[in-house]
Amino acid sequence: MNAMVLLPWLLLTALQAPGAPPQAPPAPPATPPTKAEQEIISLSKQKWDWMSERKVEPLTDLFHEDAVFVHMGGTMSKSRELDVIKSGAIHYKKVDIQDVSVKIIGTTAILLNRIQLVAVVGGNEVTNPFVVTEVYAQQGGAWKLGSLSFTRLMTR
Repeated sequence: MNAMVLLPWLLLTALQAPGAPPQAPPAPPATPPTKAEQEIISLSKQKWDWMSERKVEPLTDLFHEDAVFVHMGGTMSKSRELDVIKSGAIHYKKVDIQDVSVKIIGTTAILLNRIQLVAVVGGNEVTNPFVVTEVYAQQGGAWKLGSLSFTRLMTR
């Protein structure tokens, strides 16, 4: 092995705490999102802000008429989801977006968010880790949310 490659590895290995697992090499830098992907990421972030602020007017415009919302306790239509947000039955208090990815297939965008959600549900504040799947479709030159699904992550 080349000494120039081996020396940094030996130094890093020697500096690790005894019994610590070996450090993985850093991941290659992620490809920056395309303009369309960034548009979806920004729209999703704005949606979370509107949901936490209980702003149903912009959400009404964003949600497709036939949108479906999948929660831990069941599924909802657009009108039911908006009623739940407006009434505060579910208050999306704080969303910490930890990771996001987008795939665009034709006129459909699929966004995955790994989040930590603080919400008030039925008067009780709860914190849960989720992967949230958002599906957007282009309609009349605008992106419309067609599906929002919460998958609760298992914690250790």
